[in-house]
Amino acid sequence: MSREPPGPAEDEVPGAPAAAVAAGGPPATATTAAAGEGEGRARGGGCYLALCARPVHFEKANPVNCVFFDEANKQVFAVRSGGATGVVVKGLEDRNPISFRMEDKGEVKCIKFSLGNKILAVQRTLKSVDFLNFIPDSPQLEYTQECKTKNANILGFCWTSSTEIVFITDQGIEFYQVLPEKRSLKLLKNQSINVNWYMYCPESSVILLSTTVLGNVLQPFYFKSGTMSKLSKFEIELPAAPKSSKLSLSERDIAMATIYGQLYVLYLRHHSRTSNSTGAEVVLYHLPREGSCKKTHILKLNRTGKFALNVVDNLVVVHHQDTETSVIFDIKLKGEFDGSTTIHQFVLPPRSIQPYQIPVAGPASVTSQAPVPCKLYSSSWIVFQPDIIISASEGYLWSLQVKLEPVVNLLLDKGKLMDFLLQRKECKMVILSVCSQMLSEPERGSLSVIATVFDKLNHEYKKYLEAEQSYTMVVETGLSRSNPLLKRPVRTQAVIDQSDMYTHVLSVFTEKKEAPHKFTIAVLMEYIRSLNQFQIAVQHYLYELVIKTLVQHNLFYMLHQFLQYHVLSDSKPLACLLLSLESIYPPAHQLSLDMLKRLSTANDEIVEVLLSKHQVLAALRFIRGIGGHDSISARKFLDAAKQAEDEMLFYTIFRFFEQRNQRLRGNPSFTPGEHCEEHVTFFKQVFGEQALMKPTTF
Repeated sequence: MSREPPGPAEDEVPGAPAAAVAAGGPPATATTAAAGEGEGRARGGGCYLALCARPVHFEKANPVNCVFFDEANKQVFAVRSGGATGVVVKGLEDRNPISFRMEDKGEVKCIKFSLGNKILAVQRTLKSVDFLNFIPDSPQLEYTQECKTKNANILGFCWTSSTEIVFITDQGIEFYQVLPEKRSLKLLKNQSINVNWYMYCPESSVILLSTTVLGNVLQPFYFKSGTMSKLSKFEIELPAAPKSSKLSLSERDIAMATIYGQLYVLYLRHHSRTSNSTGAEVVLYHLPREGSCKKTHILKLNRTGKFALNVVDNLVVVHHQDTETSVIFDIKLKGEFDGSTTIHQFVLPPRSIQPYQIPVAGPASVTSQAPVPCKLYSSSWIVFQPDIIISASEGYLWSLQVKLEPVVNLLLDKGKLMDFLLQRKECKMVILSVCSQMLSEPERGSLSVIATVFDKLNHEYKKYLEAEQSYTMVVETGLSRSNPLLKRPVRTQAVIDQSDMYTHVLSVFTEKKEAPHKFTIAVLMEYIRSLNQFQIAVQHYLYELVIKTLVQHNLFYMLHQFLQYHVLSDSKPLACLLLSLESIYPPAHQLSLDMLKRLSTANDEIVEVLLSKHQVLAALRFIRGIGGHDSISARKFLDAAKQAEDEMLFYTIFRFFEQRNQRLRGNPSFTPGEHCEEHVTFFKQVFGEQALMKPTTF
C-alpha cells in the first residue's frame, strides 16, 4: 500500500505495467517504510474510518489499459492503447464520464485536464507536452510545447488554473500560459534549479521541489493568477547522518496537505530498529506564504512498517499495512510541548477501515450474487492527498471518510471528546446525542463533566456571535465598502445554540422525568450559568423550562427564591407564564406584575401581552388590580376568549361584562357602540337565550 505506483503484486493483473496507476503527474508520493514487526490486528469494534459509498469504478489496469490519476481535478484516466481505442475520464464529483479517442503517438507518461476540463495535456516524451482543446467549435488539432532548457528532461507537469501550466524538469521549472485559440504557449517565468522529484498541492497551488544531492532541501513555489513566487526553502532533518552522498529523502516519505487552513509538509521519519527505538513518526513542517518553514508537530506512531498518509476533515490518518489498521491525529488537540514542537499521540486506538463490499458486475441475471469483500490495505492500493485511495487491481477510486458515531464510545473523556467533535464538519447531531447521553442513565455524567461540556459548546457559540456582531457593525457603519474581502462569518456545525440545546436535549430530558428533580434543575441552571459566563443573553424559553420543572415538583419556594434574587432574568414571556400559575401558586400573580413593572411595561401593553398569550382571565385580574376594568373594551376581551376555544372561559368573560354593564348603566345588554353583536349571537348559540342576564330592577 503506497502513494507510489506499486510494482506488480500478488493481487494485481499479471503483466500490468510496473506503474499500474500513475499519478496524472509523476508517480505519486508514497509513505512506505521498511517492513516492520507484525502486530496483532486491532480490529476491535467501532471502525471510525470508511470508504465512501459511491466510489468511481474504472477499467482496471492491464497490459492494454493504463490508469492515471489527476490530483487537481480528482479524476482518474483509463487510457486504452495509448488513447487510440479510447480514453475514459471519471471523477468523484462529476457523475458523467468524459470519453474520447486520440491518436496513439507512443506511451502516455502523464495526462491531465486543465481546471474546468477545457484543455487536455499529454506527456509522451521526456522533452515535450502535447495539448488538445476541448472547447466547443474549436478544431481538434494537437499542438506541442517543448521544454526551454536544453538537455533537460520533463519530470511532469501541473495545471495551476484553466490556462496556466507548470513544467517540472530535472533542471528547474517553466511556467506557461496556454493560448488555446492560437494553439500555442507563452512562457511567463522559469527558474533553474536541480530537481530530484516534485510534489504539487492543488488546494494551495504550491509545488515542492526536492533539491541537493541528499534531496532533503525542499524549495516551494506558489502560483496565483499568472504569478510565480519563490517561498523560503527549508531542510528536512534526516533521522541520522547519511553514510553516502546519494538521494536520502524519497518522495515516498513526503506529503503535502492543508490542515486547519494551513499548508503543512508531512515527513514520515523511520527510526532504525534499535533497542531504544520508539518507532516511526510523522513530522509536520508548517509552510506559511510568508516567513520561514518551521517544524511544529510530531505525530508518534509507536511502530515500524509500511505506512500511508491521508488527511480527512483536518485529521492526519496514518494507515499501517502490516497490522491492517489506521490511526488518526488531531493537531488541534493538546499535546506535549517541548519548547518548539508539539508531540501528539494518536487520538483513538488503532482500528481497521470499515469492511467494504464490492458489488459483482455483469448481466442482471448474474448480479444477484453476493457482493465480494474488498481486500483492505492491499499492496495494490495507492494513496493520494488529501483523502483518495485507489485500488489498481479492482478498478475503484474512493474518498476516505471519518465516522463520528463510533468515536463517542472510544473517547471516554467527555471534555476531550468535545474538543475533538467540535473541529469536525458534520458534528452537530453527534454532539447533541452525546449531550443527551450524558444526562441519561446509564451514562449519566457528574455535574462537573456536564458543566465542562456546556462551557466548551458555549465558547464556540460565543465566538460565532462575536464574529457575527463584528460583521454587522462593519456593514452598518459602511466600512465594508473599503474592505471588499470582508465575508459574513460561516456558521459551522460546531455552533450549538440555545434552540438546538432546548429542542434536542433539555426539553426531551425534562419530559422523560427519569432523573431526580434536583439533578434536572441543577442541569438546567448549569446551562444557564454557562451562558451567563460567556455573556450570552439567555432565551426566555430556557427560563420557562426551569419554571415548569419547578412547578411540576411543587418547588414553589425555590421558584420564589430564583425570582427574588433575579436568577431568572425578567422578560414579558416569563411574566405571562407566572400569571398563568396564579391558580396553583397565588403569589405568582404579584411576582409577575412586579416583573412587568421592572420592565417598565405600560399597563395597556401588559394587557396586550397577556391576551396574545390567551391569558384572558389573568389580563382581567390585572386590569381589575389597577382599577381600569370599567373603561376597557369588552369586544377585545371577548375576541380573545373566543379565540381560546374554551366555552366556559367565554361564558365567564361574557358574564363579567354583562355585570359591568348592569352596574354602570343599569342594563346588562351591550350598546351598539361596543360592537359585540357577534359575541351575543355566539353566546345564545352555545348557552341559549335564557342564559343571558336579565336586567335587575330595584
